Amino acid sequence: MRGATHAKWAVCAVAVTLAATACGGGGSSGGGGGNGSGIVRSSWGDPQNPLEPANTNEVQGGKVMDMVFRGLKRYNSKTGAAEDMLADKIETTDSINFKITVKDGWTFSNGEKVTAQSFVDAWNYGANLKNNQKNAYFFGQIDGYDKVHPDSGTPSATNLSGLKVTGPLTFSVKLNQKFSLWPDTLGYAAFAPLPKAFFDNHAAWVSKPVGNGPYTIDNYTKGSQMSLRKWDAYPGTDKAQNGGVDLKVYTDNNTAYTDLTAGNLDLVDDVPASQLKNVNADLSGRYINTPAGIIQTLAFPFYDPAWNKADSDKVRKGLSMAINRKQITETIFQKTRTPASDWTSPVLGKDGGFQDGLCGGSCDYNPTEAKKLVQEGGGIPGGQVKIGYNADTGSHKEWVDAVCNSINNALGNDKACVGLPTGTFADFRNKITQKKMTGPFRAGWQMDYPLIQNFLQPLYYTNASSNDGKWSNKEFDKLVDQANAESDRAKAVKIFQQAEGVVRDNMAAIPLWYQNGSAGYSDKVSNVALNPFSVPVYNEIKVS
Repeated sequence: MRGATHAKWAVCAVAVTLAATACGGGGSSGGGGGNGSGIVRSSWGDPQNPLEPANTNEVQGGKVMDMVFRGLKRYNSKTGAAEDMLADKIETTDSINFKITVKDGWTFSNGEKVTAQSFVDAWNYGANLKNNQKNAYFFGQIDGYDKVHPDSGTPSATNLSGLKVTGPLTFSVKLNQKFSLWPDTLGYAAFAPLPKAFFDNHAAWVSKPVGNGPYTIDNYTKGSQMSLRKWDAYPGTDKAQNGGVDLKVYTDNNTAYTDLTAGNLDLVDDVPASQLKNVNADLSGRYINTPAGIIQTLAFPFYDPAWNKADSDKVRKGLSMAINRKQITETIFQKTRTPASDWTSPVLGKDGGFQDGLCGGSCDYNPTEAKKLVQEGGGIPGGQVKIGYNADTGSHKEWVDAVCNSINNALGNDKACVGLPTGTFADFRNKITQKKMTGPFRAGWQMDYPLIQNFLQPLYYTNASSNDGKWSNKEFDKLVDQANAESDRAKAVKIFQQAEGVVRDNMAAIPLWYQNGSAGYSDKVSNVALNPFSVPVYNEIKVS
């Protein structure tokens, strides 16, 4: 998700208010006597964009999407497998034409029925260039996308020609090429349905989004808190086991952790690196450390000619070999990270496309070879690597400083690398999307769905939605297209692996480490878990 991207706050700056609320708002946890009415208090970060399904592509907004919306598919909270949610049936005979039947009996929280039209209208809106949705690219496989979202100029159509409503609960989808794995992508938030209220009064809806998930948004004060409350009439089987969730904004995860240990929070899903040595003792074992579909990389601004010269790949490979991943993951992250040796995640497994060791020597710490390659590539552009990162969450300063120290030691130059912080995650993401980066920058990726395709196409395909560095390679694009067209799943995975080899050969990004999901929780809550995306399974948390 574009980003793993996926920040946490405290100020009472009422830039956005969904309903009148005092600074901090909400209430304390508990008070429910175990009857499902207690409120979970969790750390959080303001989302980058308004909370529209097709416009939310980072982790903090994604947490809200996961509570407020349900789509055709949902990913199993334990295995990550794509399972039917609102989909009664998804049928195809050729992996191009799909017939979708929506389950009856579902409504939005405002009482409106969820129909086939709810999906078709939402997808058409998300795809249309005029609506400037960050996730528009996810509709790119549907026929007519080039007309509603051209690479240049204005749209020549309003709706995707590949979408047709065929009945109150049925619609057809025609793709522009074979994509046998396409149904498995439909659990991603961009494919959620939208009520008529979204289109009738868009400004009002954005100020207080209405969805069809187990929670409704009660109020939101930007920089302070979002309060979500259990929707009692929710028709799904995954009903909330608590009365609601107060997402409290923090700009420093150390402050959030301190509030957790002081009893002012119930859940922190971003335990600071500096606290990992003590977390089990501090929380009496109420700590989760579990594998997740997350990889941390360093991306490069290929739109800057200095980083896109003929031999720049040598510089990138040299920098990669100057990073002592093993030492950093053991000392900074206390083995809650694993040195990366490919560009996907071990949670995919070998059958899913994970290739342990694919990076080869380019990901091994080798100061001598690192220095040689950087010199052969013409040296570091501008004479100094400035690694961009957001300073508000994720202990990024600690690891960026450690990476720079490693690079400086390997290259024999104590000024070869420095960290370049941006105050908040939202501001950092804005710099990236506005193509203002002048050097490598952190580009953590949290999978949207558990397919190798999701670790490659959104990040490295030409002009893809999360290709923040604007890398482009015709051979890679061709292989991705071939993989998507392959009807046999195993063969498709093998072709995607070939495409990943192109990423390796060009060092399109430097893989750093695979990340575990990490969370701590209070003694007032139970049944706390993280899903394979490292997101708390909020609806299953119980408050004592």
